[in-house]
Amino acid sequence: MSIFDGKRLTNETFKLDIERMRRGWYTDKYFVNIATMLTVLSKQGYRYQGRDHRLPAGIDPYQIACGDIEVEMQWFTRRPGKTIVVGVDKALTMLRHCTGYFEGDTFINTADQLEVWAVHDGCTVTSDGNPLHVQPVMRVRGRYRDFAILETPTLGILTRASRVATNVYNALVAARGKPMLFFPARFDLHEVQAADGYAYQIAVQRYNLDHASTLGPFVSTDAQGDWWGGAGGGTVAHAAIASFLGDTAEAMLAFAQVLPPSIPRIALVDFNNDCVRDSLQVCKAMFERYRTLVETGQPEEANRYKLYGVRLDTSGSLRDVSVPPLGDPALDLGVNPRLVFLVRQALDTAWESWDLPAEWREPARRFCQEVKIVVSGGFTPEKITRFEKLSVPVDIYAVGSALFDNHNDTVTDYTADVVRIKVDGQWIDMAKVGRKALDNPDLERVW
Repeated sequence: MSIFDGKRLTNETFKLDIERMRRGWYTDKYFVNIATMLTVLSKQGYRYQGRDHRLPAGIDPYQIACGDIEVEMQWFTRRPGKTIVVGVDKALTMLRHCTGYFEGDTFINTADQLEVWAVHDGCTVTSDGNPLHVQPVMRVRGRYRDFAILETPTLGILTRASRVATNVYNALVAARGKPMLFFPARFDLHEVQAADGYAYQIAVQRYNLDHASTLGPFVSTDAQGDWWGGAGGGTVAHAAIASFLGDTAEAMLAFAQVLPPSIPRIALVDFNNDCVRDSLQVCKAMFERYRTLVETGQPEEANRYKLYGVRLDTSGSLRDVSVPPLGDPALDLGVNPRLVFLVRQALDTAWESWDLPAEWREPARRFCQEVKIVVSGGFTPEKITRFEKLSVPVDIYAVGSALFDNHNDTVTDYTADVVRIKVDGQWIDMAKVGRKALDNPDLERVW
């Protein structure tokens, strides 16, 4: 599965569309074309006939069967800085099940004739952007036409999963150890959720390893947990509050009554664009129900009404009515530091205005002050860093589309290069200009 358990995932997890992948369904056509060309030339007994070869002196190029050429290929990314590598196990699974050729309608699998090295998911590589300084994450030696069509899908999973994992990792660093909810499912096709959730989980484990932390993963869909045994979690949506006529407190009471206590009660408090008022109303309503159940000897039922947190999700085009205007959109609109401070202060002191007997004042104080603040809506590592620098009292960040970011320093595109060919039993450098065979101490022989 990863560096964290030393195991590798198999097709039992990935459930590849093997038949169509073997046919080149997922492959850029130029790779299909070259595989077809080499196969035909092999059957024709073609030998090299050109004049402008790059072989060392003393090797006869005219005995080389280009159609059966064996190559060494390496996969790498040039993302600047540190990349959390994910997607290796799925790429290896593609090689294991789809390397080979067809004889009529029968597929001849030749994966066992490859030599394969790879790092584990969760490893890191670093780059300054120069392809001469990269660290390969996979190396394969074998007959090129047998695995040529796998370049596209192997690069695709490495690029996607490593980009998501690295973006998650950077957001966790920005949050300085605070939990981060994985909320990007709505921003892409549902088919990618399993890979994305796995990348997120690997990033959380990598962060824990690097920072001696104990963060747990939190994904929003069951599909995101498919590859590692996780399950989606969540609380209420704006639509739920609309279903209760805009009454956030009533919606939360109903939620607490119906859903199991294991689901944290986190109220979404921006529906009416007054996070302070709705936070106070929810907190008071939940506490009153909690207190009544405790006093009537129903402590387990009372636990249903313990308010775990409130989530602020104000649109970036709105100023919450509780935020005094300053005339600067960056300071007034959306979920901004002032709004979080106002909600925190209101929650911490809410109990002081409640009509309570003496023995309930301290439990009420704890109830209010233990309510966590979750923020969502347009959060990026840069915005999280700004909040942390200002010591904004956020307990949990929920991050969505920023985790798919792919521009400038977040571009994680992978490349695969042939860097050597095998001639007369020896491996000869044969990379395009500007590339060369490179090494990575984390590469291990897979088969």
